[in-house]
Amino acid sequence: MNASQSTNALGELDKEARMGGQGAETSAREVRVIDISNFEARKPEIAEQLWSAAVDIGFFQVSGHGIAQADIDAAFERAQQFFALPAEVKAQWPLARNAGWEHKAQIRPSTKTPDQKESYQVTRPRMEGLWPGEEAFPGFQQATLEFEQQCWKVGMQLLSCFAYKLGFDEDFFTRAHNPEVSSYQSTLRMLHYFAVDPALKEETGLWRAGAHTDFDCLTLLFQRARQGGLQVLPGKEAEAQQWTPVEPVDGVITCNIGDMLMRWSDDQLPSNFHRVRNPQPHEYQGSRYSLAFFCQANEDAVIEGPGKKYPPITGADYLRQRISANFSTRY
Repeated sequence: MNASQSTNALGELDKEARMGGQGAETSAREVRVIDISNFEARKPEIAEQLWSAAVDIGFFQVSGHGIAQADIDAAFERAQQFFALPAEVKAQWPLARNAGWEHKAQIRPSTKTPDQKESYQVTRPRMEGLWPGEEAFPGFQQATLEFEQQCWKVGMQLLSCFAYKLGFDEDFFTRAHNPEVSSYQSTLRMLHYFAVDPALKEETGLWRAGAHTDFDCLTLLFQRARQGGLQVLPGKEAEAQQWTPVEPVDGVITCNIGDMLMRWSDDQLPSNFHRVRNPQPHEYQGSRYSLAFFCQANEDAVIEGPGKKYPPITGADYLRQRISANFSTRY
């Protein structure tokens, strides 16, 4: 990565570092729900709706995506079973290059403290030695990869709409996220936010996930009913520090634009700050689980917008810089 590329990527981190305050909560901002059913027949209409929502606040939700609720529920069940394993067992599969298990390793520039969570990350070409065995988890690997593929398909549908609006050919981002090659680096992430320690129930300085923007192209997030805490804030409104909650709804995928796509669009599509706050004293204090799929361009994909606002950078260089700044265990 040359000096110009590094400066641009670090500028995104500098913005994030200023987002550690409590702020206030507002319900005035709309996170739109967009129906993407009958996708091929309705693609131009869906593309317009996605573009409008993304340009507005960088966050939207989709329904009619084709992933059955039973498949989502099964994925959550696998995640809960995995995280219920003893720490010394999970430590056999340590995080390396965005694959494997980590525990309180992610330190946000906004908070300078570890997120109160653990995660298990699946990046297809990097999983050697990182899968639980069939004896402990029969079918875990196959079922997880099948769910990952379902997420990839939805992600590519959404990204094809942005390619169309940006003037790229509609398969542009699908080629850049090709899962059949060793340079693939999109990631399915299982997340477990810890139950609140009663001794820390009134503590306001802890975050399940500190304020941040994602460093991928597009994130697909699945939440569980009654396990809230996600809040969003458009970057263009960052100074106001007015955060909008996004409550979990079954059958709906919450999506947000990441820094990679913001750069690829020459800043036409803004990435959005978001965070997961600790529950308030009157709220459910137990564990929170979520599933996130990060559409991250392949290592050899070249990120360059239609207007060439920023110098080109490969997907490998871009993610390496961002991940190393966010984890205590380096990329």
